[in-house]
Amino acid sequence: MTSTSLPGGTWTLGDLTVTRFGYGAMQLAGPWAMGPPADRDGALAVLREAVELGITHIDTADAYGPHVTNQLIREALHPYPEALHIVTKVGATRDQHGGWPPARDPESLRRSVRENLENLGLDVLDLVNLRLGDAEGPRPGPVAEALETLVELQEQGLIRHLGLSNATPEQVAEAQTIASIVCVQNLYNLAHRRDDELIDTLAGQGVAYVPFFPLGGFTPLQSSALSAVAARLEATPMAVALAWLLRRSPNILLIPGTSSTTHLRENIAGAGLALSDDDHAELNDIGR
Repeated sequence: MTSTSLPGGTWTLGDLTVTRFGYGAMQLAGPWAMGPPADRDGALAVLREAVELGITHIDTADAYGPHVTNQLIREALHPYPEALHIVTKVGATRDQHGGWPPARDPESLRRSVRENLENLGLDVLDLVNLRLGDAEGPRPGPVAEALETLVELQEQGLIRHLGLSNATPEQVAEAQTIASIVCVQNLYNLAHRRDDELIDTLAGQGVAYVPFFPLGGFTPLQSSALSAVAARLEATPMAVALAWLLRRSPNILLIPGTSSTTHLRENIAGAGLALSDDDHAELNDIGR
């Protein structure tokens, strides 16, 4: 399988062409993204399988593990294929209880960029998302100081492109007055539709939207309407949910995560499911 046969085709992030169907590496670390994986060989295998299947967009963060996921990516894939682009996040760290305390002061951001570079084995990061808010979701507040720190690192040649994660629409608008923002990564799926207007705005600007927890996160999506459409199509609810996201807007990029090569292939097949107009209309009503 090549990238041209992956569902959704490709999208351009700045000057980076990536497959709209990507891979989210968060689940490669241990439970709750802490510690090493239970099956290290399996984690390495799923990364290699993703690239072999044509995926050119891997999403990660050095906070996963912490450090574990990026080190696995390096072990599995370095030296990286020219077409492969790794997107990472800064702005949060981990505590001993598995929490995600903010780390958006200038020195923390500089340290996080250095650690991402070191653990991934890179001289420059393709795309860095500034993580805002907290574990409960986006929170209002200025982004200038943190983003300007990343712009300085970009000017030093350590970062190619910038994005935001866990951001409010107002923060996105503020950030766009400071730097070129090529993507926004927020919680969004069939049942969580708070960003509908933001997605459409970004689509008009040519900016990517990357939903995290596209399948509901640690609690899979539950909906009688979703189950009904899936039964009618003889597909799984998760397949239908992924296919709906790809059809929702052309600027949506998928990063479903898994630590299983079998599940990875199932996700790709599911995202390629053909939804009729009636199916799509029925699914659209779930989160409204």
